[in-house]
Amino acid sequence: MVIISREEVEHVAWLARLELTEEEKEAYTHQLNAILDFMQQLNELDTTNVEPMAHVLPLVNVLREDEVKPGLPHEEALAGAPDQDRGQFRVPKIV
Repeated sequence: MVIISREEVEHVAWLARLELTEEEKEAYTHQLNAILDFMQQLNELDTTNVEPMAHVLPLVNVLREDEVKPGLPHEEALAGAPDQDRGQFRVPKIV
């Protein structure tokens, strides 16, 4: 059985730069141990005939076929630009 100590909760809080009250430290210690206890119960289940999966429902991507189509002419693409320079969009500098 894995047990999370109060010191470990304080250490993780320090790593996450969280300031916890004494009550929160106590509560999180109890909650994390309850979660680990539940995980231990799940580990005891027989899953030999259960196929591993990432989702409980089948996911299917609905994709269209790629088709080569002519692009927008350069001049037309720049026609709506509020500012352009040497055939390119000009945007404000962001640092």
